[in-house]
Amino acid sequence: LMLIPDHLKDEETDIISRVRRGELLASYETIRRRKDGGLIAVSLTISPIRNASGEIIGASKIARDITASKESERRIRLLLREVNHRVKNQFAVILSMIRETSKRSTDPREFEELIRSRIMALSRSHDLLVNSEWAGASLFDLAQEQLKPFGHEARVSLSGPLLTLQPNAVQNLGMAFHELGTNSSKYGALASEAGRLEITWRIVEGVSDKREIHLVWDETMPVREGERRDESTRKGFGTVVLQRVAPQSLNGLAVLDRSPGHLKWSLTAPLASIIVPQLGADVPETETS
Repeated sequence: LMLIPDHLKDEETDIISRVRRGELLASYETIRRRKDGGLIAVSLTISPIRNASGEIIGASKIARDITASKESERRIRLLLREVNHRVKNQFAVILSMIRETSKRSTDPREFEELIRSRIMALSRSHDLLVNSEWAGASLFDLAQEQLKPFGHEARVSLSGPLLTLQPNAVQNLGMAFHELGTNSSKYGALASEAGRLEITWRIVEGVSDKREIHLVWDETMPVREGERRDESTRKGFGTVVLQRVAPQSLNGLAVLDRSPGHLKWSLTAPLASIIVPQLGADVPETETS
């Protein structure tokens, strides 16, 4: 038994009036109250009943519980809004890539190659998020996925606790790993048989006893003849990502050190800006800095 809620009493008058006019209500969505007092979404099918003379003598009513379908519709609307937000965000990132890359590239072919590789890197991070239904991605998987195009897995070492990154961290760390990997494959550890790349991360005690993540990309490689000792003036798009975009997006700080035979990128950021909150309860105990 379902009752009409007090705030919808006028609805019954309208329905009766329409039935008396001979109108068929095939799918009339409204709210009804159950015996226990709870409200429920229903779809009513109401049709007039006629006698042999064609006179309307009553009405037939079927009420279907549509709570589940309404919940599905709500989730779909939320998903569409989320997708719309994420698509706009991706467009903004890509436009930024195009703008910054164009400032630093005079060769159309080089520009095309750089943009393609950066968009593909963004796509790899995106795939990890899609596979998890945007719940996040592990730091280990992200690093592996972004390093795949460069090969030389035997020269790479990954070490750190299992952490599930927030979507924003996946996107921005993914960009950073791609820029570092691209540079390494041309000039660094991944360009030399004797090169070595170590990526490590750990949880440390930060300011005000808040935990932080300390991530280090550390490359060692043979010194090339004529290699400059100070490359700090080189300000390509990759450097902008490493020193500004990635750390700022994670409320952290980054340091990029270059010297002959060595490159080190260190990132320190609040753990709360990096990991998925509901999955962060079991992260390892804090290490002392």
